[in-house]
Amino acid sequence: MNYFAGIDVGSTAIKVAVVDEQGSIAGVHVTPSGSLFHKNSTEALSNLLSKLGLKREDVRYLIATGYGRKLFKEADDSISEITANAIGAFEAGKAYGGVRTIINIGGQDSKAIQIDSNGHVVNFAMNDKCAAGTGRFLDVAARNLELDLEELGDCHFQGSGAPLTINSTCTVFAESEIIGLLAKGHGKAEIIAGIHYSIASRTVRLAKRVGIEDRVYFDGGPALNKGLVAAIQDELGRELVVPEHPQTTTAFGAAMLARSEYLDEQRLEPA
Repeated sequence: MNYFAGIDVGSTAIKVAVVDEQGSIAGVHVTPSGSLFHKNSTEALSNLLSKLGLKREDVRYLIATGYGRKLFKEADDSISEITANAIGAFEAGKAYGGVRTIINIGGQDSKAIQIDSNGHVVNFAMNDKCAAGTGRFLDVAARNLELDLEELGDCHFQGSGAPLTINSTCTVFAESEIIGLLAKGHGKAEIIAGIHYSIASRTVRLAKRVGIEDRVYFDGGPALNKGLVAAIQDELGRELVVPEHPQTTTAFGAAMLARSEYLDEQRLEPA
């Protein structure tokens, strides 16, 4: 059987997805980007293929996307993360009845994408100027609160009071604000809920710029945070579609495009 791969070389994590000829996901893999993007990308792909019992030659077509896509020169092609994210969300969203609006929060930026009924990008907006609404903000918050990043989601629901307001729109100032709230004796749960609502407010404003239609698909690493999901849903006034592996949607989109490109080439070849 032929297989197709997508590799999303992000600023904080490398995501790999492999699909088969039917477009079903064979496997996914996520690893930190580190500073050696090419080396770590190559190892991430090799590790996933080894886990699946595949060789590199079993992958007929590979497309790279993300921040460091140009560094992975072994790819057959590369595309922007906006396009790959749209394809991945469109395909994954079919299981939920279809999606038209995508919210993606990554390590260093956040995006809102509107797609049409065929999965084509109609409009998008990106915030890559400030980390206050991104995964980086959550990393900083967790460190200041002396918690593991994975603990933030559960802690969101443990407070007895209302979420505290985080006013700062800059990560550096927000960090100082969090430290100040702790010094005043405020509970961690209320601070965490305030952080989540601060990110949610910025995220929803971004989404409204592109237009919110039909089901809203939420992906990226922070989509694993149940507290943040709850805060965004509260701000939106509707439920979010959160896939099983939210970090790998963009890599999955690149893999699906790789599959399409390969099949198209086969159809064009003379008999």
